Amino acid sequence: MPLGASLKSRACLKLSSQILRHTTREKLASRNFTSSAVRQKQRLLIVGSGWGGYGVLRKIDKKRWDVTIVSPNNYFNFTPLLASCAVGTLEFRCAIEPVRRYTPQVVAYQAWCDKIGKFSTENCSMRACLRLLLHSGKTSGPLADATTGTPFTLRWDKIVLAAGAYSQTFGVPGVKEHAHFLKDVKDARAIRVRILECFEQAMQPTLSDIDRRNLLNFCIVGGGPTGVEFASELHDLLHAEIAHHYPTLAKLAKITIYDVAPSILGSFDKTLVECAGKMFVKEQGEVPFGILVWSTGLAPNPLISSISEFKKDAKTNSVLTDEHLNLIRKDGTVDPDVWGIGDCAQIEDAILPATAQVANQKAQYLVKKLNKLAKDQDSPKPFKFENQGSLAYIGDWKAIYDNSGKEDKIISRESGRVAWLLWRSAYFTMTLSWR
Repeated sequence: MPLGASLKSRACLKLSSQILRHTTREKLASRNFTSSAVRQKQRLLIVGSGWGGYGVLRKIDKKRWDVTIVSPNNYFNFTPLLASCAVGTLEFRCAIEPVRRYTPQVVAYQAWCDKIGKFSTENCSMRACLRLLLHSGKTSGPLADATTGTPFTLRWDKIVLAAGAYSQTFGVPGVKEHAHFLKDVKDARAIRVRILECFEQAMQPTLSDIDRRNLLNFCIVGGGPTGVEFASELHDLLHAEIAHHYPTLAKLAKITIYDVAPSILGSFDKTLVECAGKMFVKEQGEVPFGILVWSTGLAPNPLISSISEFKKDAKTNSVLTDEHLNLIRKDGTVDPDVWGIGDCAQIEDAILPATAQVANQKAQYLVKKLNKLAKDQDSPKPFKFENQGSLAYIGDWKAIYDNSGKEDKIISRESGRVAWLLWRSAYFTMTLSWR
């Protein structure tokens, strides 16, 4: 063999040896040597990305839990700011936080959950069912993919039901087809577009003043905090940007609130309700409108309605939990692997309002409980709600604040500009990021 070829061969052998040793070191470094078996993380499934579900997603120990979240939205709605987004005070991105902010530590599916519990062979192919049934653990399914509509299933060891609730229409004809709701950033976007459409249509020279007044009658059904805050934000819009760009039409615009209760904001102190009531127009009878925003309470989520093995509240049809937030079976026993929080669940014998404040506190409690559970630590303390008070914006940089249930507070009730500062500062401190 020529000398050059021999040197070249030795060089190649030396290089190959170096590569082999380097690869071996990488493999050895990547292996985990231990004297005991590695403990597999339990599967935690979170259904919903609202105040309850997203609250658990944020703080759950992702190193100790194999977390999966399923929600029709791939984001969290900061609902107190949706009214501001609907009139342009805030941009839409200010009121949402992405679910995938926590991937790849968490598996996220944008899908609807139709059923929780035992799997039915009627809802999937036999092959898929057999594959699932061969594994131990519970299943949730079928879940319909939000894009394709193809059902699929997920296995879980522990599950948090935070599916939320729908808007209550009371079966009134035409509401679903013609009214706007305000529960999602998509709703806020549609409302903003419709408001501008009303003014552009009212500008047409073929309309009479009566037609214009009818078109610029903005109706809100529901005198709770959501309806009142939207009406207040709309009031500010009419007296600012609209008055500047549509000076003649702004004088014809009117905001009307409808509610079955004798007054708006019934959960607030009477003196604060009187203060807020001075800002709005009351009207009765059949009236035409340009836009109708419907905010009259909550209806059960279809997923929760489909659950039959657990106890439910007779009035709201939400599932009932014990003081540790575990769902209660119909026989009175508690399921230690299933929790319910948010608008879809209520604590038995301790009914709380369906608010973001309650859902957020339940999520914080459950996160601590689950993180301790992952460490094999007991968490015997029951959930206890700490009322931080109620806030509502009423327009003209004024708000009302009610915490009269706790007289030991520095401020138990307030209205006007001071309450507005409390309102804004409270929401700014609750925001989840600089976004």
